[in-house]
Amino acid sequence: MTPAVIALRAAGVAFTVHEYAHDPRAQEKGQSFGMEAAAELGLDPDRVYKTLMASADGRLVVAVVPVSGRLDLKALARAVGASKATMADLRAAERATGYVAGGISPFGQKRAHPTVADETVELWETVYVSGGRRGVDVEIAPADLIEVTGAIVTDISR
Repeated sequence: MTPAVIALRAAGVAFTVHEYAHDPRAQEKGQSFGMEAAAELGLDPDRVYKTLMASADGRLVVAVVPVSGRLDLKALARAVGASKATMADLRAAERATGYVAGGISPFGQKRAHPTVADETVELWETVYVSGGRRGVDVEIAPADLIEVTGAIVTDISR
């Protein structure tokens, strides 16, 4: 399947793959990849998380935040001990993760990156994150997401 699914299987954690028909024109219509996933899967957008790549003092970091919210870059920088964080260059993020935008997963990236998950992830029994391809999400327990990625859990969304 995808490197994300392969990594989750290797980690031995429980997860469920959910596929949906990705509309390549959704972004042209103003719908984000994450909101499209929530709508197509019939889920509360607060329970679906997007994987964003940022640069914190020149080092790539992964941020996992609800699709209904926005990433607070100052909070992300504080979480990883950096003075400043900015959104990563799209091509650099794709190269470093091995995924294309809209399909970047926190699991199975080419290289491991520090990961920070928004604290709201712990409010749910399971959450949905990208499965490594547009149109594929994985449902996973927050504790397993945190364990597999080694994520720091703190408030990074607004």
